[in-house]
Amino acid sequence: MMSMWLLQRKSKISASRKLMLKSMMVVRAKEELEQEMEEKEEQKTKYLEEKVPPVQVTGLSQAELKALCEELHAKIDVVDEERYDIEAKVLHNTREIKDLNIKLLDLRGKFKRPNLRRVRVSADAILRSLLGSKHKVSMDLRANLKSVKKEDTEKEKTVEVSDWRKNVEAKSGMEGRKKMFDAAKGQTQ
Repeated sequence: MMSMWLLQRKSKISASRKLMLKSMMVVRAKEELEQEMEEKEEQKTKYLEEKVPPVQVTGLSQAELKALCEELHAKIDVVDEERYDIEAKVLHNTREIKDLNIKLLDLRGKFKRPNLRRVRVSADAILRSLLGSKHKVSMDLRANLKSVKKEDTEKEKTVEVSDWRKNVEAKSGMEGRKKMFDAAKGQTQ
C-alpha cells in the first residue's frame, strides 16, 4: 500500500521543465544577490557621509594641518579600539555558541564517538586491574594445554618429492581417482 502511494506521488514535471525552472531560479537568485550588494554599498556610502564629513585641507597652515592630522589619528585610535572590542565580543560569542552546541549534542547523546583501538591484555593484567593488590595467583592458561610432539608432525610433513608430471599423469582419468580413493581408504584403516 505504501509503494502504491509512492508511485502516485511521482513528479509530473518533465526533466526539461525542471531544468528550465532551476535555471530561472538561479537567474533570479543572482539578480537578488546583485541588488543586495548594491543596497549594502549604498548604505555604506551613506553611513560614511554621515559619520565622516569631507576634510577641507585647502587654505590651512602647517600648524593647522598638523592639528588636523593629530585629531584624525585620535579618531582612528578610538575606532580601532571599538573594532578590537567588537572583535573580542564576537570571538567570545562564537566560543560560547560552540560550547553550547557541544553541550546540546552531549545532552542528546548524538556525539561522534572516536575510533577505538584493540588492545591486547593478558589474563593476569585483567585480574590485576579488577582485583588490585588482592591478585596474587598467576594464571598460566597454557599449563592445561595438551602437549604435542614435534617429531610426529615433522615425519608427516616429510613426503618424498618426485616429479609432479608423473603424479598428474598417474592421477588423471578414472584410474587415478580410484587409486586416490583406495589410498585414502587404506590410511583410515
